[in-house]
This record gives sequence, C-alpha cells and structure tokens, in this order.
Amino acid sequence: MKQTFRVFKKADYTRLFLASFTSRMGSVVGMVAFSFYLLDRFSNQPFYVSLAEMMYSLPMLAVFFIVGVLADRMDRKKIAANCEWISAALSFALMGMIAIGWMPLIFMILFLRSAVNKFFFPAESGLVQGILDEHEYTAAAGLNQLTQSLFNLFGSGLGIACYWLIGVQGAVLMDAISFIISGILIHACHISQDVRLPNGPHKFKDLNVKMMLKDYKDGLVYALKHRLLFHLLIGFFVFGAVNGSFSVITVFILKYKLVPETYEMWSIYEGITFGSGILIGSILASSIANKFKIYQLLYGGLFLAGVLTGVVSLVNNVIVYLIIVFGIALVLPAANIAIGGWLPKIVDPKMMGRVEGTISPLMMVSQTAALGIIAWAFPKFLSISGLFVSVSILIVGVSVFFAIVLPKLAKEYDQPVKTEAEMADAAY
Repeated sequence: MKQTFRVFKKADYTRLFLASFTSRMGSVVGMVAFSFYLLDRFSNQPFYVSLAEMMYSLPMLAVFFIVGVLADRMDRKKIAANCEWISAALSFALMGMIAIGWMPLIFMILFLRSAVNKFFFPAESGLVQGILDEHEYTAAAGLNQLTQSLFNLFGSGLGIACYWLIGVQGAVLMDAISFIISGILIHACHISQDVRLPNGPHKFKDLNVKMMLKDYKDGLVYALKHRLLFHLLIGFFVFGAVNGSFSVITVFILKYKLVPETYEMWSIYEGITFGSGILIGSILASSIANKFKIYQLLYGGLFLAGVLTGVVSLVNNVIVYLIIVFGIALVLPAANIAIGGWLPKIVDPKMMGRVEGTISPLMMVSQTAALGIIAWAFPKFLSISGLFVSVSILIVGVSVFFAIVLPKLAKEYDQPVKTEAEMADAAY
C-alpha cells in the first residue's frame, strides 16, 4: 500500500484526485437524495426513478462523437474545469425547477447537466495518464477504487441524511458547491502543455463537424483494430447494463420485497455494508495485484460477483441480503483495479480521449437500454428475483468470455504500446 500512496507526492495528481473525489461525492449525494425524493413523491410510479437514472446516461448518445475529440484536440485542463463550473450553474437552475415542481423541466436540466459531465472524465483521464508514469497507473486505479468505496460507504447515507435534514434542494446545493470546489482545484494544477494538448494547439474554429467526425472515426478504428482493447470494449458494453441495473434494483429489493416500511433506513445500512466491502476489497486487491496476472484479477473478480448476485435472487431476509452484498463488494475491486490499471498501459496517450469517448457511449447505450427495460418490465413482466438473475447471467457471461479470450491477447500485447501512426497503418 505504501507504493500506492506514493503517487500523492505529485502535487498535480493530488489536486486532480481531490477534484474528482469532490465532484463525485457531491454528485452521489444529490443523486441519492433526488431518487428518494421521487420515491416519496411518486411512490406508486417507480418508473420515475428509472427515468431519472436514464437522464444521467442518455446524454452520452447526444455528445459521444464530440467528447473524446475535444479531450484530444483542446486544452484538457480547461475542459475539465469548465465542465465543473457549468455543472454548478445547472445545479442552481435545478434547484429552481424543483421549487416550481414541473417534472419535464427537471428532467431536461438533469439531462443537460449530465451531458456536460460527460466531457469531464475523458479530459481528466488524459491528464492523469500524462502526469503519472506507467508503473503508477495500477496504483492510481487502486486509489480510484478506494474512493469509490468511500462513496458507497458514506454517499448513500449522506444523501439520505441531507434529504431528511435539508431536503432535496439542500442536497442539490451541495452538488453545486462540490462542482465549484472541483473546478477551483483543477484550475490550480500546473500541467505541462504537452499533457494538456497532446496533439498540439487547436482553436474551436478548427473543430468543424467534418474534422470531429473524422477524429471520432480514427478513435473508433484504433479501438477496433487494437484486438485487446476491442475485446475489453465488449466487456464495457455489458458493464454499462450491469451498472444501470444495479442503480435501481438494490433500492427496489428493499422497498418492494425485503423491508417496504423501513427501506430508507436499510438503504443507509446497505450503503455502509457495500462501502465497507469495497474498502476492504480495494486494500486486499491492491496488496495482491502483483501476484496475479491482470486478466486473472479481472475475470476472477467478475465471476465471483456474478455468482453472488444470482444468490441474491433467493434471499428473503434483509440481514442475509446485506451479507451477500458485502461479499459482492469484497470481490469487485479486483476487477475494477485490473481494468483501470490496464487501459492506460495499452492506449496511446494521443488517443486516450477518443478511446474514452468510445467506451463511454457504449456503456451509456447499454445502461440506458437496461434502465428502459427495467422501467417497462418491472413489476409487470419481471420480478425482483428475475432482475437479479438477469444481472447475474450478464456478469458471469462476460467473466467467462474474458477467461477465454484475454490470456492469449495479453501475451500478444505484452510489449510497448503501438503509436497512433502504427495503429492507423494497421487499419488500412
């Protein structure tokens, strides 16, 4: 673990880490509070919760071909900082719309704010990749996993507490403040021009539609011709569906099956349980990461998580459910750390934004589709148990797929990353 925390010796990475942490924590608090606001206001219409989650994922379909291109062609630092400040302004607008209570406007602002946020992570990922050395990528992935555990540990509880104490508007105000702080931290970074502008300086007038489409096509061709990356993209598509499903079914099982009268309080316990499991699992996974092949961590963690998710479908007791949730959280970090530390090693830095711009829409398409299916099928066609079985099949299926294809591909790419020019030559 000492090696993991050494990356904080780099001040710019520390600022970026804190900026990302602050932004994500605020977003989690507001999202949780808004979900419970919808469950209270529209108790007999659970599709509103699924619809709200879709507003977080659907915007990627509108901006997918732009986000990666901007991250590779424009100043990554300015993109990341401006995303946070615009998101803050939209959060203030959301507070006003909640006061009016007109749901179409509320969902429209959620859509716009999510669309702006989609530009943040490709730019931030490119900055982190440029700041750190190759041997530090896995450490950074481990730290990201640790922060994710903190979100799960405290985010849900804090979101519900804010909803109870200061209402949904107070929670959204915390969102706005967190975005402002994140933007200030990013603005304070001193990052070299070659990291901020890996493909040289460009102006907005240079970014016509034809150029952006060509750049997006180049990124897509790069991903498709990079055999290891291509197979990982298939996994990301499934991950999107799984993420979308988990964002709602964990609340549904508490409210509609296990503890209907006290589901809010048990949601806090679930968040603490899941967060504790992720935290412990992150420490364990970081400690053993060098003892296994990276692909073994990936498909092993996924397989165990998938099996445990299937077991949840049989549960009728909330305590047993929390024990299984802890088990799922304990094994997931191995997969997350593996894939988070692997991507920066195999992707050309000049293409990182466009690769992220390819991954994100894939996940958003499947996430939106999963939420749409749940909104349509639950509870009319699919029960709670049916939802968990379906998700289990997805996770186990992708883990088996990875176990079959990744070992051979990993050996082929156990060499320096090919440059953009080399990948372009291979494409034609």
